[in-house]
Formats: sequence, C-alpha cells, structure tokens
Amino acid sequence: MCREIKRGSGDLNQLQMALKEKLKDKRFLIVVDDVWTESYEKWENFVLPFHSGAPGSRIIMTTCKDQLLKKPDNFDSHPTLREKGEGIVEKCGGLPLALKAIGRLLRAKMDGEDWDAILKSEICDLENANEIVPALRLSYHDLSTNLKRLFAYCSLFPKDFLFEKDELVLLWMAEGFLNQSKATKSPERSGHECFEALLSRSFLQHAPNDKSLFIMHDLMNDLATFVSGDFFLRFNNHRDMRKEAVEKYHHISFLREIYVAYPKFKPLKRAKHLRTFLAVSVGVADVWETFYLSNKILVDLLPKLPLLRVLSLSRFQITEVPDFIGRLKHLRYLNLSKTKIEVLPENVGNLYNLETLILFGCKVLTKLPQSFSKLTQLRHLDIRDTPLLVKLPMGISELKSLQTLTKIIIEGDSGFAITELKGLNDLHGELSIQGLCNVKSAMHAHEAKLSLKRLTKLELDWGHPFNYYKWVTLEEEVVKELKPDSEWLKELAINSYCGVEFPKWVGNPSFDQLVHLSIRHCKNCTSLPPLGQLPSLKELFINGMDEVKFIGSELTGTNQLSVVAFSLLEILSFKNMVGWEVWSTNNNVLDVVFPCLRELHIEHCPKLIEVSLKTLPSLEILRFKYMRGWKVWSTNNAVFPCLNELCINNCPNLVELSLATMTSLRFLEIYGCGDGVLRSLVQAVHQSLCWLYVLFQGLLMRCGEVL
Repeated sequence: MCREIKRGSGDLNQLQMALKEKLKDKRFLIVVDDVWTESYEKWENFVLPFHSGAPGSRIIMTTCKDQLLKKPDNFDSHPTLREKGEGIVEKCGGLPLALKAIGRLLRAKMDGEDWDAILKSEICDLENANEIVPALRLSYHDLSTNLKRLFAYCSLFPKDFLFEKDELVLLWMAEGFLNQSKATKSPERSGHECFEALLSRSFLQHAPNDKSLFIMHDLMNDLATFVSGDFFLRFNNHRDMRKEAVEKYHHISFLREIYVAYPKFKPLKRAKHLRTFLAVSVGVADVWETFYLSNKILVDLLPKLPLLRVLSLSRFQITEVPDFIGRLKHLRYLNLSKTKIEVLPENVGNLYNLETLILFGCKVLTKLPQSFSKLTQLRHLDIRDTPLLVKLPMGISELKSLQTLTKIIIEGDSGFAITELKGLNDLHGELSIQGLCNVKSAMHAHEAKLSLKRLTKLELDWGHPFNYYKWVTLEEEVVKELKPDSEWLKELAINSYCGVEFPKWVGNPSFDQLVHLSIRHCKNCTSLPPLGQLPSLKELFINGMDEVKFIGSELTGTNQLSVVAFSLLEILSFKNMVGWEVWSTNNNVLDVVFPCLRELHIEHCPKLIEVSLKTLPSLEILRFKYMRGWKVWSTNNAVFPCLNELCINNCPNLVELSLATMTSLRFLEIYGCGDGVLRSLVQAVHQSLCWLYVLFQGLLMRCGEVL
C-alpha cells in the first residue's frame, strides 16, 4: 500500500491525503520503530491521516526515550499545580495556540518548580518559544492580506500600550489601509469591521480594567513585530536603527520621555520615505507627567520628511507649531492634543489631504486659522477641553466631509449659527453645543436637525452669565427642538438652561441607550424631569438647581409596564441645591427604587431638612457634606446591607444617626456634626460594632463630654 501511495504522491501533503483515503473506515495496526524526535508538532502531522481509520485501530511506537512514553495526567493527582496552571492561562491571555505550545512543554513535567519557572519568565524566552510564535503564525496566515497589514501596523505599539478603537481606525485610514471596497461603505466603517475581526481572533483584546480601551497581548505584540518586516520600527534608542535599513522605513513610533533629545533621531534624516512619526506612551500617562521634545526635531528633522502622512506630537510641551507643517502636503493625521499651543499657523489650510486633526486638551488654544475652510478633506476635528477657544472660523460648516466636530460655539449675527449644523449630515459621536443663549428662534434650532445625526454624547450649554428671565419662553421652545435621536444617545448634559420646565423628551423611556445624564445650573426649573424610567441609566448628576424645593415621585416617574424606578442606576449625586428642603424615595406606585445604586452623594444643600430613604440593597458609599439645615434622617426601618463607607461632614444640626441597619459598615468619617450624632455613634460601638473603623475629625475634643 505504501509503495502504491508513494508512486502517486509528489509531496507530504499529497501523501497524507492519499493515506487518509486508503485508511478511511478501516482497522489497521501501524508499528513505528525507534522514534527519537520529541517534536509534538511533527507527531501531530504524522498521525493526522490515521484519524480516518475505524475504531479499534492501533499504533505501536518503540523508543529509547522515557519522556515519549509519559502518560498524560490531570490536576487531580497534582492539586498544587492547578493554581500555577491558572496563572499560566492568564499569562497567555487565553490564546489557544500559545496554551497548546506551552502545554507541550509541560505535559511531562510534574515538578512545581518547572511550572513556576514558566509562570515567572517571559514567554518569548522559553525553550519552546520557537514553537509558540510559529503556532500563532498559523492564525496570522489565516488572515486576509489587508488584515495582515493592519495587524502588522500594531507593531508600532509597545507592550502594555492602551489604545481606543477609533484612534487606531483613524491611523489606519491615514495610512491609506482602508480604501473603500464599496461606494456605500466609509473607510471608518471598514476600519471598525476590520478591528472587530482582529478582536474576535484575539489579535487585539479588551483592556482588563477598562472595556473602552484595548491592548495587545505580549505574545501578539511579539508576533506583530515578527511579521512587520523592514518597513516598521518601534524606536527606543539609536541602536534599534540599522543604518542600512533607515531609507526603507515607512513607519516609526517612539516612546515619550521626560526629554526627547535630537541626537538619536538624527539618522532619520535619510528616511526619505517615512510616512509615520508617532509618539506613544506605555499604559495611561498621569495628568501631571510632563514631556519635552527637542526643538531641533521640529525645525531640523521633520521638515526633511516630506512624505509624512501621520504626525503625532501629543502631550509634549510645545508652545508653537512650526510653519513647515503647511508644507507637508501628504499629511492626513495631525495630533497636537494636550500641548501648549495657542494658535495654529494660517498655512495649516494648505494641508488639503488632512483627514484628522486632534486638538483635544489644548487648554491655552485661542484661535483656529481663517484658512480652515480650505481643509475640504477634513473628516474628524477634536476640540474637546479647549476652554479658551470661544470662536470657530468662518466657513467651517462648508466642510461637508466632517463626521466629528466635538464642539461648536453659537455666536451672534456675525458668527457660527446653529442652522449651519443642518448641512453637516454625517456628524456623529460626541457634540457639545455652547452658546445656545444666542439662538434667536425655535425654528433655527429645528433646522439644526439633531434628530437626524447619530450622536452618542450630547452637551447642550446655554452659557448664561446671569439668570435672564426674559428668555424663559424662548429657551423652552428651543430645547424642545433639540431632541437628539434616542436610538444612539448614551450621554446627555444640560447646562445653564433657563426654562422653568424641561421638555418631555428629557426622561422619556424611548432613550433606552442613555447611561449618563447630568443637569447643571438650570436655576429656574422648579422640578426635575421623570428620569426613573430610563431603562439603561447608570449615572445621574444634579447640580445647582436653585428653585427645586421638593424631590419625590415626580423624579422616579411611573410606567404601567414597570414597578421599578432607576432599575440600573449606580451613581447618584446632588450638589449645590440651595433651595432644596425635602427628599423622599417613598412611592406608593413603585415596588422598588434604586435597586442597583452603589454611590449616593449629597453635598452643599444648606436647606435640606429631611431625607427619607427606602431600603437600598446595593448601596456601598453614602456621603453627606455641608448640609447645615439637615435635622432628620428618616430610614423608616430601611436596610443598607452592603454599605461599607459612610461620610457625614459639616451637618451640625443632625439630631440622630442610626447605624443598626448598616451591618456591613467598615469606614465611618464624621466631623462638624452635633452631639446627637456622637451619642448615636457611641451607642453603636457599645452594641458590639467593635469591627467599625471610626475616623473622627474635629470632634475628638468633645468625645469626653458625650461619654
């Protein structure tokens, strides 16, 4: 049979296929004599055709190596290895092929020290690392050509680098990797689909502590570096740069440092084909960290790189943007976020290929160039957190390709008008509309067509310096017309609205994607909207509503289909409510209120006299601060079984505090309170709550009097 197969087979694959067909559904006995190789991969390839045989088939193997005859075992016989094994699984990030390769190494090792050695070492340094990366390459080779290129681009990211999906997609787009395959599909959409494809195959992963961020497992990072070739360089020092390869480099990234000096970058002058100059950080950089970039890099190196498509100088202490920027005709992505720049040069308007401009967190930025209207290819403009930028350049509404415009400022007759939003049909994502006090009619607000834009985060800010009662009626009409699309909205903020009532769309259960809501400085509103029936709401912040005196059932709302209010709310905060007197969560219609509430904050509410709370089964943190009028805390036998932190500060008139229903309390902070609270506290301690960690601040001198 073997001679017959061999005559018709030109390679191993054909031989295996022929053997598989010959053995199909037949019983056989195969003797393999004097085996020496320990390669599990070779063994798997060898036995592959024999799986087609009938039950009862046997393979007899002879060898002089004991390790080849070890019987597979499980954790039942070696319980001490289970924890180590779980650690190794976590170390591998759940990557099946990596686990399989390491499993081959450990299958015959029952000594805990061997497992510890793997657990503590870098996987790429293991003795079978040359098997792990090839194993992962099997998955890589299964990718399409385009996905391979997108994955290789990720080699620019250092290990433990955290990134956002949109951030990576915009980089891919700038490099020209997301050319439209269909006229109906945008490059951004193609990029998100490719991202999801890599994510589903574990080439990318969710960050462990923040699902909005992503990361590459170390093994995948090694693989990306392995397959990226000579065009990509993750640049740490000049020794990383091979002189003979400099002219080949197309994409370079480098780590931010306290001071990035020029000398190590000098060889890049010869990198005439460089398309990417990308600054990156490991992990999440602290806000207080400061990074400096040699000015010589700006004025001497970068002008020598005329083919740049991606330039990111984010977080460096740059105060001016050099004029050469306007000469980078191929530039598609420019990131100057969190720098110290005050203005952009006028010649930025010459960047007719620019697609993405990120100025997020430029705290001292005051002006955008008047030439901005020439950026006809611009698709994404991020100007979040730019407090000194209070005017947009004329003609920005003519940039019909814009999909991201994070902030607009409504001005008077000569500035940006809200009606200009109607022509920006592709706007989506985050939008802050500031200066709504300058909208002259509700019809103008209607023409903005917010309901036709796929906004996931919306801020409506009137920006009143004072309380203008004469605008009350107009503002109530305007806000009715600013209703966004309920299908997309996840976050909503309403600031400085001067109407007496909120429109009916605020709190409507049709906004079933809304998870975050803040209402701030709406000083004329006498009551809150019915927010309790928003099915996905998790965070609610109420601040500076001076005219609200009573909060009760109008907040929870009623719905014939539900007997639960605030079914998913986790964080609730009331601050600076100067007229608020009473709050009660009691509602005869509803059975359950705040079943998932974890944090409750009430601060700077000087007239609040009474707080009446139902049982809050999930509450963990409760904080009352600066409530000088608070006298009664009515729990009505309510239970707080999960409460572990209670803070009561500057509530001098609170008469009594009951801790009896707070059986999980572990931290108590009290200061600026009256004797009644201290007596309650002493009583609680006497009732064997000796496990309680008590922190007194400011009242230690008076404890003796109470005792």
